[in-house]
Amino acid sequence: MQALKIAATGMSAQQLRVETISNNLANMSTTGYNARRAEFADLHYQQVSRAGAVSASDGSVLPTGVQVGLGVRPSSISVLLEQGALKETGGDLDIAIEGSGYFEVELPAGQSGYTRDGGFKRSADGLIVTNDGYPVAPEITIPDDAKSISINADGEVYAYFNDSVEAELLGQFTLVGFSNAKGLEAIGNNMFLETEASGVPFVADPGEDGLGTIQQGYLEGSSVDSVREITELIEAQRGYEMNAKVITAVDQMLSATTQVR
Repeated sequence: MQALKIAATGMSAQQLRVETISNNLANMSTTGYNARRAEFADLHYQQVSRAGAVSASDGSVLPTGVQVGLGVRPSSISVLLEQGALKETGGDLDIAIEGSGYFEVELPAGQSGYTRDGGFKRSADGLIVTNDGYPVAPEITIPDDAKSISINADGEVYAYFNDSVEAELLGQFTLVGFSNAKGLEAIGNNMFLETEASGVPFVADPGEDGLGTIQQGYLEGSSVDSVREITELIEAQRGYEMNAKVITAVDQMLSATTQVR
């Protein structure tokens, strides 16, 4: 019976859905995290008789045909590009993006990574880096004698010194955009890599080319909606149970078949 295999694909699909929901809930407090959603598509069909096929000698055709579906398969796990709530921290190097865009980070292998986690730190050399110590591009160095820094909405970084009234411009943060941000490859640590699906990155100043602006003293929270996730978790659990009942029913039918004398 094909129903056994079909129900098995249904159980596997719901299991993947639960795993996706579990990852979302686990990242409820992850800075700049965007929730994921598992998406599915039906498998190919067994064509017992095709719609439109000739069914009689007078040329009559079948109005519908007989097509037996063979189950479900995962089609993608897509990112829901939603703005997370901005949480005030007061940190000089805590920066949130209000709108679209990513910070560019120089990874150890020499390639560029992209993140929305603006919880930056200051290295021993004064360089602005991520929590993992990766330099933020373009590189901005804070002098040792700077008493404080200020970052405006355009990403310009100013330093204040004890012996000067005027602030000194140290550099400017830029943001990176993609034509298809959902096509980025997640590699963990709130980091993404460019792919062929994401398109070529374009760099612009904050507030330009449709990119967001910078908010100093804030961090972007996770966009996970716990109520929505729990609702989907219950739906996935019910779907898994119903597919399991199909397998139980088919097993009972097969048992009845073997007992026919």
